[in-house]
Amino acid sequence: MRKMFLSGAAALALIATATPALAEVPESTDPIKLANFDWTGAVLDTKILAKILESYGYKVEVVTADYLASISTGLPTGDLTLGLEYWDTTAGEAMAESDKTGKTERLGALGPKAKEEWWYPLYMKEKCPGLPDWKALNDCAEAFSTAETAPKGRYLGGPVTWAGFDDERVEALGLNYEVVHAGTDANLFAELESAYQRKAPILLWIYSPHWAPAKFKGEWVQFPEYTADCYNDPKWGTNPDLAYDCGKPHGEIWKYAWAGMKDKWPVAYKISKAFQFSDDEMNALISQVDLDGKSVDEVADSWIAANQDKIKGWAGQ
Repeated sequence: MRKMFLSGAAALALIATATPALAEVPESTDPIKLANFDWTGAVLDTKILAKILESYGYKVEVVTADYLASISTGLPTGDLTLGLEYWDTTAGEAMAESDKTGKTERLGALGPKAKEEWWYPLYMKEKCPGLPDWKALNDCAEAFSTAETAPKGRYLGGPVTWAGFDDERVEALGLNYEVVHAGTDANLFAELESAYQRKAPILLWIYSPHWAPAKFKGEWVQFPEYTADCYNDPKWGTNPDLAYDCGKPHGEIWKYAWAGMKDKWPVAYKISKAFQFSDDEMNALISQVDLDGKSVDEVADSWIAANQDKIKGWAGQ
């Protein structure tokens, strides 16, 4: 059966007719500024929330923002109103510093559980049978090398703005690898797709929620388990002189707001605080864009049309 999708205007109109406007909304005509990050999941959930808030009469600006700078400067100053994806895996320290300012508010978890780590296709285990133990990496450095990095292995990290301390990890654990940072999220997974089809060597940053761990057969490298001391106390772990001699933390994906949002836009604040997805739901949305070739607007409009009761509940209607 052919699938039917609403245009953005039609989806907003449908919500507006099905969801009676709340009294005195919008409370302010100033724009709500949503931070937009450079990976598909964040682009999608930001787009969905923007369309929902617009359906309630709010003026919304989606602002391309640096992941860590947005929570350390953009939200505390009010230059940004809300960011939807701050991962325990990479933004834990930045969130802790933001909490200390008293100028931001953690609105709760987005829903999906965060995991990010070094990952390799299962076919590479034939060339490096000691995996997934991280201690096998140096024995297999040449198997993961390229013409540009040989004899060092090559690790393809995420864009520099994602942080993650991969360069520090390589140094602290004495890994004979060169860290090469992908320019964008799309570049990262395009290279994985190409290597996987050719069964070429690749070791890279994979994260979940995402379609990649389901589409491709592979494993995450098992590093020493993360603790806060690993990142903050060089004496912790196998290297007494350097921090980051462990894996990345796992945990939640958090929503953060400028502290003034609650008073300036109370209904938008209420919706944003309740706004959530399950792991399966988010993976399916990402897959529709990255694998099925649908536009972000198309996927967002379809989700909104199918979830009007949920949206009304978020607004307290």
